[in-house]
Amino acid sequence: MPNKKKKRNKRVSSFVNNQFDFTLCITVLVLLAMGIIMVLSASAPSSLAKNDNSYTYVGKQFAFAVVGIIVMFAMSKIDYRFLKKYYWIIYHASWIILLLVLVPGLGRSVNGATRWVDLKITQFQPSELTKVGLIIFYAGYLSDHKSELTDLVRGFIKPLAYLSLPVGILFIVQNHMSVSLVIGIVAITMMMMAGCRMSHFVNTGALGVSGLAGIFGILQMSGKGGFRLDRISTFFDPWSDSLGTGYQMVQSLYAIGSGGFFGVGLGNSKQKYLYIPEPHNDFIFAILAEELGFIGCAFVILLFALFVWRGVLIAMKSQDMFGSLLAIGITTLIGAQAIINIAVVTASIPTTGMALPFFSYGGTALLILLFTVGILLNISRSCSKV
Repeated sequence: MPNKKKKRNKRVSSFVNNQFDFTLCITVLVLLAMGIIMVLSASAPSSLAKNDNSYTYVGKQFAFAVVGIIVMFAMSKIDYRFLKKYYWIIYHASWIILLLVLVPGLGRSVNGATRWVDLKITQFQPSELTKVGLIIFYAGYLSDHKSELTDLVRGFIKPLAYLSLPVGILFIVQNHMSVSLVIGIVAITMMMMAGCRMSHFVNTGALGVSGLAGIFGILQMSGKGGFRLDRISTFFDPWSDSLGTGYQMVQSLYAIGSGGFFGVGLGNSKQKYLYIPEPHNDFIFAILAEELGFIGCAFVILLFALFVWRGVLIAMKSQDMFGSLLAIGITTLIGAQAIINIAVVTASIPTTGMALPFFSYGGTALLILLFTVGILLNISRSCSKV
């Protein structure tokens, strides 16, 4: 009987009873708690206007957060190494699931872009699963082909080529450039950490920029990418079209400026009263800045920095290359999304649709996010003390 129990535990995880990274876990829970509080504050006016109930959005977010925490702790007990067996299946599933938006009755368009799948009981963006799937794929592929990584074709061009299918679908079918950008950042970071030559990235950088410019030109001529060029031009002077493409950015800056150093107080934002469209989504950081001021913003940024630091430490201490790359991929994904969102809200880069992890409203996105954190916590169980 003891031998059977020992084999069962080994099959689930050989380090299942090890302590996970407590600092990382607390950081995530604090971010999540602040996120729910800010969703409550930011969504109350628009929720009341649309649903006759100030607590509709925060109620859904809280329910998904509770389920997400359960999933996170469950995943922290499941050996992350089993994912490596299925990374090719996960890769194909990652781009196939993006095509669900084309299925009649499933695909749903929001603001002119078909990025959502409507399951009646809930809605989700398939791209959220694709981001996680590609991290698992690259962690498995790069660790299995580590001897080829210094070669230009097999270790640089070939791994990047696997991005073409999911990114092409995201860009052409879903018109979702922001997710394409994040996926590219994560994949390139993982490749560099795996051992791909930096010279390959430098030498092909100009070609990549030229290709991106060419894509913009084609989209502009076809009439599909004009709004992106408008956003870029408005970025340099938001007030030149303050009631059009610059509206969100201008209102966001008003919110941030009103907050000052200490903020106007939790719940006292004025910009959330239908000035900023859907303030509980991509621009929730602006409401946080208005209500909690520079101090609140600095605290949140510090928490994200702490998350990244712990994630990098876990990657460094991981006992195998797959776990290390998986950890750096998850850390880069969450860190990059936070940086891009805060940069957009503060008018540091042109507007793009990027949610703020743990804060922006979106139940399924939050659930998937906590699922990935659970994987990261499981990797930390396999590490030596960090």
